[in-house]
Parts: sequence; structure tokens; C-alpha cells
Amino acid sequence: MKLKLSASALQFIRYACVGVLNTIVTFAVIIICKSIIGMNPWVSNALGYICGIINSFIWNKRWVFRTSGHYAREAIAFLSGALVCYGVQLLATWLIYNETGLKSWEYTIHTVTLSGYGIATVAGNIIYTVTYYIYNKLITFRS
Repeated sequence: MKLKLSASALQFIRYACVGVLNTIVTFAVIIICKSIIGMNPWVSNALGYICGIINSFIWNKRWVFRTSGHYAREAIAFLSGALVCYGVQLLATWLIYNETGLKSWEYTIHTVTLSGYGIATVAGNIIYTVTYYIYNKLITFRS
């Protein structure tokens, strides 16, 4: 049986792959700067996220959405979208945590604690990912 993916599904899978790569780049830069070079941890963190955002923009422009639009316009839209979608994620996480029964929920297995905040954060991250994909598809990298 051969699985046939729609163009949109394939594009979203590519987007998710870029997200994984982005996470690796971000953490690698933070670790290199802080642990190997010995930089201040907050500077290392900022540099890691800057590199991650640049990495994400380039891969999304070239591989996921494959646009030939103006770099400056797309970069500004991309950064603006990150801020907007972060706000959506923050609000969603807050609402899920504070307006459901998760606020008082906590479960510990050996030394690992799963909390309501952790669940709300994962849900918020999923909302961020989907929202940012839609934003980038419709606004940043529109054809």
C-alpha cells in the first residue's frame, strides 16, 4: 500500500522537521557558547535563539515554503509572526493551566514529575506550532 500525502501535509511535515532542526541549532549554540567558550549563560541563550530564528527563517523560506520574495519583507513578517504566535501560545498556556483542573494536578513517577503546568505548556507549544505555520503560509511566505 502506497501512502500519498497532499502538498499541504508534506509542507507541514517539512515545517515540523525545520522545527526539530531549529531546536538542535538553538541548543547547540547555547551549549557551545556557555560550556565550551565560557560565555555568560544569558548571552549564550540569546545567541542560541538568534541563530535558531535565522536557521528557521532560511529553511522555511528555501525548503518549506519555497518563496522567492523579498528577504527583508519576509524576515520582518517572520519575526512579527513569532511575536504574535508567542503571545497566542502564552495566552493559551495560561488559560489551559488556570481555567481547567490542571492547576492543581501533579503526578510523580520515581524522580520525574508531570505537572498540570507541563501539560499546559505542551498544549501551548502545539498551538504555537500550528498557528505559526498558518501565519507563515498565509502572511510571511505567501505566493
